[in-house]
Amino acid sequence: MESTLIELKFSLDTFYFLICGILVMWMAAGFAMLEAGLVRSKNTTEILTKNIALYSIACTMFLLVGYNIMYVGNTEGGIIPSFGGLIGTQAADADHSLESDFFFQVVFVATAMSIVSGAVAERMKLWAFLVFTLVLTGLIYPIEGYWTWGSGFLSSMGFVDFAGSAIVHATGASAALAGVLLLGARKGKYGKNGEIYPIPGSNLPLATLGTFILWMGWFGFNGGSQLLISDAENATAVGKILLNTNAAAAMGAVSALFVCKALWGKADLTMVLNGALAGLVVITADPLSPSPLMACLLGLLGGSLVVFSIVILDKAKIDDPVGAISVHGVCGVLGIMLVPVTNAEANLVTQLIGLLCIIGFVFISSLLVWAILKHTMGIRVTEEEELNGMDQHDCGIDAYPEFVSVRSN
Repeated sequence: MESTLIELKFSLDTFYFLICGILVMWMAAGFAMLEAGLVRSKNTTEILTKNIALYSIACTMFLLVGYNIMYVGNTEGGIIPSFGGLIGTQAADADHSLESDFFFQVVFVATAMSIVSGAVAERMKLWAFLVFTLVLTGLIYPIEGYWTWGSGFLSSMGFVDFAGSAIVHATGASAALAGVLLLGARKGKYGKNGEIYPIPGSNLPLATLGTFILWMGWFGFNGGSQLLISDAENATAVGKILLNTNAAAAMGAVSALFVCKALWGKADLTMVLNGALAGLVVITADPLSPSPLMACLLGLLGGSLVVFSIVILDKAKIDDPVGAISVHGVCGVLGIMLVPVTNAEANLVTQLIGLLCIIGFVFISSLLVWAILKHTMGIRVTEEEELNGMDQHDCGIDAYPEFVSVRSN
């Protein structure tokens, strides 16, 4: 009977892991739709190509080397991880199958890289982006991920990042910021005297759909990070995690809506969408410890902050077409630093050290990789190619051919 019960728990936790992994994989569709809606129509096919290609490359690189670097044969409390291939062997006392663990972890890697694609949209060379994807998903992400989730030195220090506000979201934003700084702004975005010219997205219904898909996928992102559901304690925890995740997202959208109304007298849909995502990023650092009301407060702070962050970065001429650096970077930092408010096991100093280590490592290493790419194959398309659109330059296929035909006539 005991053996049967253990097998049943193993099967249930494995199944739960796989379902949560599928939900997180669905976030790839959310990022694709969100970004496709927030870029101009002439760049839609290219951004969709980036999203399916980066997901595929991330899965391949994490299988071949990344998972091993992050989890297999590492020294507990270390800084330098092991460097081997494939995913190791099943532990005798595992709560779920090794394969389900890999599947759940690999979709997180793709999420980190998806953050980069939106920030560098509409002017980066497709193949330079894909080369960077190889490095981030196969090397940079696994190394910093080992420091916490692979029982490295940040884990030993007590750094808390439940589902990846820093490990996934701030990592993606740091890599994106490094690329944007070297890449420069889109043509026509900023005037010579500091003017800011909005460049509207082409399909806000698609962007809204993408946001709802991400919101849905986030239940797997945060809920699956509990790792277990086969007993009353863990099942109850998963329920609370999903409740708090939803509450933070909802309040993030509401707070962004009211901030926009207060600042400009209008409801800016793109800001409201980013407000929901900001709430999700903030709560991801620790969705279990806060009460539902505190989760609402965290979402409120994230949804408000992201509006001001997007405006400030725009004034600094940091061109981020989808607001990814603000949503995932600024709000990821906020989430990590607020963990000690509700979690007695975390402390402010350790959280700050962890953030500095992760962001510093990812930003510097990404800046180095982007710089090498810039001085070898180049990272930015020509002015003429940018004017004509990335779809024609990189893909040769228009996402909306009828519209292009009508426009050209």
